[in-house]
Amino acid sequence: MSVKPATIMVVDDTPANLKLLQEMLQAQGYRVLAFANGKMALNAAAKSPPDLILLDINMPEMNGFEVCERLKADAALKEIPVLFISALTETTDKVKAFSVGGLDYVTKPFQFEEVHARVQTHLELRRQRRELQEAYDKLQDLESLRDSLVHMIVHDMRSPLTIILGNLELARAQPLPQDAAGYIANAVSSTRTLLEMISSLLDVNKMEAGQMTLEFSTVDMKVLLSETIRLVEPLKGQRALTLTSPEDMEALACDLRLIRRVVQNLIGNALKFTDKQKGIIAVSIESAAGGKVRVAVADNGPGIPLEYRERIFDKFCQVAARKQGQMYSTGLGLTFCKLAVEAHGGRIGLESEIGKGSTFWFELPRR
Repeated sequence: MSVKPATIMVVDDTPANLKLLQEMLQAQGYRVLAFANGKMALNAAAKSPPDLILLDINMPEMNGFEVCERLKADAALKEIPVLFISALTETTDKVKAFSVGGLDYVTKPFQFEEVHARVQTHLELRRQRRELQEAYDKLQDLESLRDSLVHMIVHDMRSPLTIILGNLELARAQPLPQDAAGYIANAVSSTRTLLEMISSLLDVNKMEAGQMTLEFSTVDMKVLLSETIRLVEPLKGQRALTLTSPEDMEALACDLRLIRRVVQNLIGNALKFTDKQKGIIAVSIESAAGGKVRVAVADNGPGIPLEYRERIFDKFCQVAARKQGQMYSTGLGLTFCKLAVEAHGGRIGLESEIGKGSTFWFELPRR
């Protein structure tokens, strides 16, 4: 299959230069479009963009710098490589050529071998950029297809799991042997965990797509934290779980459902990764700069290595933070927390020290 020759646009107000470049480039197999002024060149480029432009600087009415600026301001033309050809030799001229978007500079009188070498180099670079962009676009399309498939499957899992949970609850309400009651209780707990994972995944997808609508209400964060701690009381074992809060903490406006889940996830992670007998988890709330409220969950767990602290909020992140090759796996919990907090105009972060513990915190604007 024959390869289509590259199209090169040459713009120069000197007829001799224009003719010379046109003949030389055509002799190398290029398709050449020659123009004596910038206005004609811009009109032609808008109708049929070339692969590369050789552009003179000193031209009447519209100089090369202005032509290049117009090209770079046009979304359809800005990626075309522009090589300046000029008799100007001052460094300031060369700097300006690059500042307006030129990729290279050839000084007159030029040697065609040099011009050809630079043309070949920039055509090859553009070809590679195009291939890279095409590969990236294809990858994005595949990721979008994968996410849509996962979303569909996960959404369809919710109904049968809800039915399973309902039947397990009915079975648990019946008189059962102690062992059977224990098995059903474990199955109920695991099913609820699966449903929570499904809800997190669906909500993360909605927030990433900008489709999550926040339902604001006035929330007393001290009450919310107290209620959450009371809910996890059966899970804490021998761990110490405390709450510190000012007496006069002002309420704030937020989506109660989402922020409650953020708090549950942070406290749940702290419970999961602290010792059942010696674990210490300190939940606190305080006023922060800029009229914000800061909530922190500190633990004395194993800590998280520095190189993982930025990635800890990524989807399905796993961090090698424990001994014997065990992983600190956050699934979607922390991803959900980050997106939910940022949807409120807040921010979330982590402070950690290996062997001493971690503090997850988030800040929300009061209104």
